Amino acid sequence: MPATASSGAPFAGLTPDFVLDALESVGLRPDGRLLALNSYENRVYQVGIEDGPMLVVKFYRPARWTDAAILEEHSYTAELAEREIPVAEPVIIGGRSLHLHDGMRFTLFPRLSGRAPELSDPATLEWLGRFIGRIHAVGALHPFKSRPALDIASFGEEPRAWLLAHDFIPADILPAWKSTADQALDGVRRAFDRAGKFASLRLHGDCHMGNVLWQQGAGGGPQFVDFDDARMGPAIQDLWMLLSGERHEQVGQLADILAGYEDFMDFSPRELHLIEALRTLRLIHYSAWLARRWNDPAFTAAFPWFNTQHYWQDRVLELREQIALMDEPPLWPA
Repeated sequence: MPATASSGAPFAGLTPDFVLDALESVGLRPDGRLLALNSYENRVYQVGIEDGPMLVVKFYRPARWTDAAILEEHSYTAELAEREIPVAEPVIIGGRSLHLHDGMRFTLFPRLSGRAPELSDPATLEWLGRFIGRIHAVGALHPFKSRPALDIASFGEEPRAWLLAHDFIPADILPAWKSTADQALDGVRRAFDRAGKFASLRLHGDCHMGNVLWQQGAGGGPQFVDFDDARMGPAIQDLWMLLSGERHEQVGQLADILAGYEDFMDFSPRELHLIEALRTLRLIHYSAWLARRWNDPAFTAAFPWFNTQHYWQDRVLELREQIALMDEPPLWPA
């Protein structure tokens, strides 16, 4: 059965039988074990294989990335794996990492296990910093050619324009949201101006703790997964999402991360001006991401609170908080 894609339900035809048929199309023998994993942008499954270890198969959302962009992500993780950096590297079958079955592109990965890292532990933060430093040292060797950059235009201005053009914001909240979003983007521009020129390198792009699996015991430590959002940008993008809590707590966490990071990669303190600006861009981009996917049944089921009056009221308050935070002095590690 073809996995017929539509703008509203791009994975409507992605049935268990389709998944198993896709595996067989590349010469694997699935044993019938199939577990859907938590993923909304793409569809990801843990699958059992008769004559080998369990694998993870990712079916890509149609039209999001070009083949060239996907293969560039795969090449990046291969570079990292060659240097013994623990990342989820695609499985090569028949000389290829990207496969096609009935119009649906997919890639296989080894099944990795682990728990979320203990971000309250200074030693864990330093360990994470060391590995992100190693990732960035490789990322700085040459740029992406087919993947985009994290910038104000693509993560702030375009999402704002898209939301306004598609009438997602309730009419009675629209003036407040538009005014606040515009003020927030002005604050982002000022923060980027304060940061000045910074090095743009290949990033993980979405380096939150859900994309780090921690293994215990000898040979344990972090494993970095899901480079689907890899793009060009400032190094701080892969560091700030590991920070949490009150300002004084974040200062200490940042010091621990950079203590490890700078073992392998120089860090420009000027990039600290970008932390709240990048957080602001992520908030605007996230609202537009949900809106763009709102016709996908998986999104309406998983995010029932989206596109309500309360949701947009909270976004106005959230952006106002970010406007104030962007005008505060940046975090500086102790």
